Amino acid sequence: MSAGDWKELYQAACEGRIELVRYHVRERVNLDHAHPEYLSTPLVACILARQEAVAHLLLDHGANPLLLSEFEALTPVQAARQAGLSGLEARLRAMGAPDPAARLPARGGWLAPLLGRWLWWAR
Repeated sequence: MSAGDWKELYQAACEGRIELVRYHVRERVNLDHAHPEYLSTPLVACILARQEAVAHLLLDHGANPLLLSEFEALTPVQAARQAGLSGLEARLRAMGAPDPAARLPARGGWLAPLLGRWLWWAR
């Protein structure tokens, strides 16, 4: 897979433009890529934007359900919990994601991303 037009995929995912996301999936854009300018994965970004249908589409086509999104310092299941998407959270848990209870890192400052990354790898 290539990064392709990742920025367009990312924007479409956040906006819920599911047909454009499908186009990029067909073009084999890397669904787990985190562009150096964004440091965010399309899956976590669309979950936080409450685009649940897009999140399911990305998961259906191989997006990693366990991948930490560096900018937010959240995994997909943590993002689903934060966004209140309980159905998506249940699916992610069924796919092997750990229970996000007590794993949401503190927001703000430079320490939050480091703690989030450490908590993820230390489990």
